[in-house]
Parts: sequence; C-alpha cells; structure tokens
Amino acid sequence: MVVGLKEHFQQVLPASGFCSLRAEHERNEIIHVRQNVLQPIQTFEDEGGMVTRIDGGGYGYAATSDLSAAGLRGAIERASQWARETAGRSVFDFSRVAMPHPQGEYETPVTRAWDSVSLAEKIDLVKEQCAKISDDERIADFEAGLWYSRTTTRYYTNEGGAARRVIHRLYPFMRVTAAAGSESQSRGFGGNPGGVCLQGGLEVLEECGWTSAAPTLSAEALELLAAPNCPTGTMDLLLDADQMFLQIHESIGHPLELDRILGDERNYAGTSFVKPEYFGSFRYGSDLLNIVFDPTDTRAFASYDYDDDGVAAEKLYLIEKGILQRALGSIISQTRADIPGVANSRADGWRRPPIDRMANVNLEPGSASMEELIAAVEQGVYMKSNTSWSIDDSRNKFQFGCEYGRMIENGKLTQVVKNPNYRGISSAFWNNLKQVGDRSTVRHMGATNCGKGEPNQVMRVGHVTPAALFAGVDVFGGD
Repeated sequence: MVVGLKEHFQQVLPASGFCSLRAEHERNEIIHVRQNVLQPIQTFEDEGGMVTRIDGGGYGYAATSDLSAAGLRGAIERASQWARETAGRSVFDFSRVAMPHPQGEYETPVTRAWDSVSLAEKIDLVKEQCAKISDDERIADFEAGLWYSRTTTRYYTNEGGAARRVIHRLYPFMRVTAAAGSESQSRGFGGNPGGVCLQGGLEVLEECGWTSAAPTLSAEALELLAAPNCPTGTMDLLLDADQMFLQIHESIGHPLELDRILGDERNYAGTSFVKPEYFGSFRYGSDLLNIVFDPTDTRAFASYDYDDDGVAAEKLYLIEKGILQRALGSIISQTRADIPGVANSRADGWRRPPIDRMANVNLEPGSASMEELIAAVEQGVYMKSNTSWSIDDSRNKFQFGCEYGRMIENGKLTQVVKNPNYRGISSAFWNNLKQVGDRSTVRHMGATNCGKGEPNQVMRVGHVTPAALFAGVDVFGGD
C-alpha cells in the first residue's frame, strides 16, 4: 500500500462538498491439487483507489491505480465533474445523505497466519488431504485446495475520516467424483457455489472440518452410485447448513436488497417480490424465522467494522419472529426510501463504487439437535450440499437441487437417494419452517461469486446458519 496516501489525499481535497477515498490492496493465492498432481500456483495482487464526491446534490465517482497526489487529483476532478453533471438530474438529492467520517482500525483475528507456513508445507497439506480420498477404482476424479486472500482497505474523508481494515479470508475446497458405467455422482465440501468460507488463518481448517472431510465425501459419492432417485411427492424437508446457506442467499438475501426493491437492478439482476410497504408488518416466515445481518462475527466470511461508505457495522434483525423489519439497504438507499437498513454498502474492489450488498445474512439457531430434527419427521427427506439453483427475477419462485439425500421414515434416517430436488415460493416456504437446529448444527458458509450491479461486481458474502426443517415441500428426483 502506498506510503503517505493520507497526505496525498489531503493535498488535493476539493473546497466544498463531501469527498472520500477508498484505497485497496488485495493479494490472493490459490493452491490446487487434482488427482494428486499439483496444479499451477495462482498468485495475484491488485491495488488502486475509488474517489467519491457529493456536491450540489449530485453524486460522482472515479477510480485510479495511480495513488500519487497527481493521480488522486485527476480522480477527484473526474468525480467532481460527474457530481456537477448529475446535480438536479438524479432521482435523488444526494446532499440529503449525512455521510459518516469513521476512525479506527480492524484486522481479522488470526492464530496461525497464512504466511507463517512455507508454500511447500501448504502444498503438502493439500496433497495430504487428497491422499485421504478413497483409492476405490470407481473414484474417477478428485481434487482439493485452498484459496487465501488478504485485503487491506484504507478509507479517508474530507472531514477527518481515517479508517483501516485488514481482512484475511480462507476458502478450503474438496470434491470427489465416483463413476460406474454411464453413472457419475459427486460430493463436495460445502456445496456450490461457494461453500465453507471463513475469515481467519490456517487454524480454521480443522475447525471447519476440511482436514477430516475426505473419507466421508468418498463414501457418500460411492453410495450415490447405487442409490435410487429421490422420490416425488409433498413431504417434510430437512436441509443441512450447507444447503441452507444458498436458500437464505437466494430467497431472503437478494429479495431484501433495497436498491433491487427500488428498481435500480431491474435491467440486470431483477426486481423483488418485497414491496416498500412490507417493512414492519409483512409475515415473511413462521415465528421460528429470525434472520440477522451480522458483520461482527469474526469468523464469518463477510465481516468488517465499517462498510465501504464508512458506516459502522452492527448486528441487526432483518426478520424477527417471522416479521420483516428492515432492508439490506445502505445509508444512501435508506435515506432515499425512508426505510430502515444496515451497513451494507460494499464494492468488490477499488474499481467499483459500493452498492447495496449482502454481507453476513444469517439464520439464528434454534433449540433442536440434528437427532431431534430427524426424530420429528414421519415421512421426509434430508438433503445436503447444493448442486443446482434457479429462481425467478423477483426472487420468489425457486428450485434447488442437492448432491446427497437420505429418506427419513418414522424419525429415522433410512435409504440414500440421489439427485434430490425441491421447489417452492419464498414466503410460503419460510412460513412452513417447522424447526430450527441448535448451535451444534451451525456452519460458517458463504458464496465467493455473488454477481450484481452494472458493471458487474462479483462479491464474497457470508451465511452462518444451522440446519432447518420445513413441512409440506414439493420434492422430486431427477436424472
């Protein structure tokens, strides 16, 4: 990160209006072993800054990879020009927004730093996990890997704002594919897209179960080869945390994005079935549905102290006891719509302006153990690990497929079934929430590639969730 960046910014500040600089430096490293063969190591770094200007009611921004005083001066001039051009022509008077001026420092707590271990040792660690995968001749393909990223952000404003944060993220992955004849079945660690995603150092690998996953994934992939298709019918559905995260993401997270509700995303990412008048009264789900926005969990994938507009992050209920309370709306969207929101103004890098995004959108745990969830089912199916997903552009009607299923009969897990799928309508589905798992069923999950915005932004989001049981779900099999 550029030395003297704050001084460079202060040297070129404009005389009036709001001005901020968000500068980022990110380093990524990916270690990938497939069929016991090390793939090319991927290492990439990126650095630059985004200037935001609010002046005369207009809003403008400009990005630059030149973080010298001259480079920042040019970016401020371009952003100021856009603010002048949009003043009086936007759907909203941006001078109404009381932009914050945060101060402070934050870094992900790390016990065993990524760089404290040599590259050779990390390669050996991934190879060791691959070696634990079954050598059964029906195992046709297998892989394991680690994706680490370190993002340093510095945020300065024209009225003394000065905040710095360092985020360490780790995404461990593993996949096993078994094949016999024309049939193939796969099992992955955590599902798709994304999966088990955390903040922290190498210590999280044992905590999240990656170091012990290979034998189970191998056994389940082989089981699926001989399993019958999931039956079709209306029945209870027990979803493991590694499927719940995507259910929350698609049918709660995206519908509650305030810019989507206001129509800003209509041409690209779609709209929402949620209407502005729903907040404070709409029954989104059963009394067991408690959804929180929580960027304060230090292990969760999308945690931070301030969002990318400098708003302090705090844990807040989006849905409490089934009733919709607030939107995933940043300070600008909140002011524009007069709807309560959260600190979720986020950009996927220095080249993009922040927009309304999910961070950690979590289902609060209930009181039922996994054994109690299973025991509560007379006829149903247990599903793990997403493999396919589809939802309409208002985030209402959906269909999901999972990698692994087991029937539940008279409170007992019975036959393994392959290609399990289910469908529903968002609020109807959540109103059929029957039981919520306790903390022993909770996992830290996340998505690495959530797309939204024009131009597109690919965001990392987190979902900390327990398992959950739903009644009266349309379940079906597939080839």
